[in-house]
Amino acid sequence: MSAQQKTFDYVIVGGGSAGCVLANRLSADPNVSVCMLEAGPGDWNPLIHIPIGIIGLMWSKMFNWAYYTAPQKHLDNRQMFWPRGKTLGGSSAINAQCYTRGNAWDYDHWAELGNRGWGYREMLGYFRKSERFENGENEYHGQSGSYAVSNLRHVNPLSRKFVDAAVACGYERNDDFGGATEQGFGLYNVAQDNGRRCSNADAFLHPVADRKNLTVITRARAKRILLEGKRATGVTYKKGWFGGGHAVAAKREVLLCGGAINSPQLLMLSGIGPQSELDAHSIPVLHALEGVGKNLQDHLDVSIIDIEKTKLSLRLGPKFLLIDAPKAVWDYFVHGRGQLTSNVAESGGFVANDEAPELADMQLHFIATIEQDHGHNLWNTIKHHGYTLRICDLRPKSRGFVGLRSADPMADAFIDPNYLSAPEDMAQLVRAVKIGRRIMGAEPLAAHREREMEPGEDVQDDAAIQRFIRARAETIYHPVGTCKMGHDDQAVVDDRLRVHGMQGLRVVDASIMPTLVGGNTNAPTTAIAEKGAEMILEDAMG
Repeated sequence: MSAQQKTFDYVIVGGGSAGCVLANRLSADPNVSVCMLEAGPGDWNPLIHIPIGIIGLMWSKMFNWAYYTAPQKHLDNRQMFWPRGKTLGGSSAINAQCYTRGNAWDYDHWAELGNRGWGYREMLGYFRKSERFENGENEYHGQSGSYAVSNLRHVNPLSRKFVDAAVACGYERNDDFGGATEQGFGLYNVAQDNGRRCSNADAFLHPVADRKNLTVITRARAKRILLEGKRATGVTYKKGWFGGGHAVAAKREVLLCGGAINSPQLLMLSGIGPQSELDAHSIPVLHALEGVGKNLQDHLDVSIIDIEKTKLSLRLGPKFLLIDAPKAVWDYFVHGRGQLTSNVAESGGFVANDEAPELADMQLHFIATIEQDHGHNLWNTIKHHGYTLRICDLRPKSRGFVGLRSADPMADAFIDPNYLSAPEDMAQLVRAVKIGRRIMGAEPLAAHREREMEPGEDVQDDAAIQRFIRARAETIYHPVGTCKMGHDDQAVVDDRLRVHGMQGLRVVDASIMPTLVGGNTNAPTTAIAEKGAEMILEDAMG
């Protein structure tokens, strides 16, 4: 496609997890032209493709939006760090690659809310369609897709000890969190292909990059959606740091795939959203839609960290730098194996409570190193051998919102997840600490522990645990819900992902989730995009 072309059938805003799927599926018809705008650069950095590179990508300002929330009044007024992918593949290019889908109940609940066609049995078909599962096709997994889901090629011995300790505590072993049930403990399957990260750009975009009807423009930050009355007709954007304004027109549809932060932000910048929010920034209200930016949900996480005495964990000390790292580089580039293929969060599990034993309400990620402050605080990782258990409340009651800081399209959005505003969420995290400590204190893992570093031996009663949670809890990177799918007065899109009251405008990303799924969100976002692409093509045929 000519770089000078300005008009396309479809304009996709966002080259992340959902955008890559749409670009692939819509451009499969050579008679359809597709343009995708991505605010970040191409995914050229080697850290993206080496699985353990996630550690370095947390620090990146080039490939990571590196957002911060508003001060959280229930978390000691801390501004929380929110990493989000800013490159082709989006957050699938910088995440921990864990492949989970949540519970069948999550999708059946969406259908019960009035969203036709979004139940588990329907969604399972889209999960299977995209997937290339290393362990073979079965009722729950596909093998003909391009999204590679593999077994880990490197497992730290402590990751296995953690699973054994959980089993010793009475939990079931689970070798497939994407199978009949997510409950139990085991090693995560990962989005990797032969030891290399398989981002959604790797799976869906790069294999079709030579299609003449597909144009991908990187470093293109969308500014506004162009409207003619209630119809979306295109997008204006800024190219590069110092580039001027550009525009592309959409003959059929504009498709927002910016995620739970950028999609509602762009709607509001374009005059689509709550009147009070737009009035506050002197943006003319072109289409009042109260739910835009509301219903923000995220998994809040609390960590237990133990100092280890047997020196099996990853410590970024002299031995690692002089001996382990060179060997890991050799193993990776020569054999496609070794420590660099680790996704860091190698093992984990899902736990239910006694009141609803069929539905997991906590997820655990075990990390065979000391991980604090999203990897920004490396001192203890350099100083000590140790391991970390991160536990999140899967079904939080708290709701926040995304708003505007200003009418400037280059400004970051205002993010207020409103963590722990629902008292039930604090009770869940206190329970999480107790469950985590019980597993960490069980054999065979306990044999490797020297002492507990966090929360610390002096943190025992519920009040002390609550103080610790307020001081140390963090996101596990799953924001959703800000362009809610549904038919109530807070809904932004209908069950075909069309923005209510608009023509030629859809949102296709994690922001459409009415409620947060009980697991990692990249595979569900991929399935949403598969279903979204199918509906777009159906509607185009009349």
